[in-house]
Amino acid sequence: MHKSGPENYLQYYDLEDYLLKDVGPRFRASGSLQPVDLWMIFIWKANRAKTKIKRRLEKVPRAQGSFAAATKQIADEVFNAEEHSERLRILVADWGFQLAMASAILTILYPDDFSVYDYRVRETASIPKCSSTQFPLLWTQYQQYLAAVREATPGELSLRDKDRYLWKKSLLTQALKDSRDSGRGASDSPDD
Repeated sequence: MHKSGPENYLQYYDLEDYLLKDVGPRFRASGSLQPVDLWMIFIWKANRAKTKIKRRLEKVPRAQGSFAAATKQIADEVFNAEEHSERLRILVADWGFQLAMASAILTILYPDDFSVYDYRVRETASIPKCSSTQFPLLWTQYQQYLAAVREATPGELSLRDKDRYLWKKSLLTQALKDSRDSGRGASDSPDD
């Protein structure tokens, strides 16, 4: 369980680092995923949607109206699944996660095998959209996405760093584009 106290608050500052170095290894060792861990994954991937996702999970009959019960069931099912395809299927088909959030959860839990499905990465690497509503085809599309991520980045990078590389490339490209002075309304005076 999480220790409380001011000396531990800094561990949450770099949320991705905390998730990858604390939550993921703890889950892989014991199958333990606390509700706050899943909540932090929601914040990391889609902060604005976290409450909507939580409420939707609570409505899944097996959750019995409880986010804690949903978290425990999800953790048990994902941990006990024998194949990575089954782990993704559980999150998408059984629990109703969209591919982006399901892949984010699995990226934290299994970072060597999953990468976050993200539009920035997809657009940067010119990867076709994973859009199937049929799970076997969605799994195939996601595998193609992972292969394209690996192909579009330097070989020595981990899968997590390949994702980061493409995401940051997209962010910088967009920032450079957005920050350019279009010349309209610009003053010739350096003092303005």
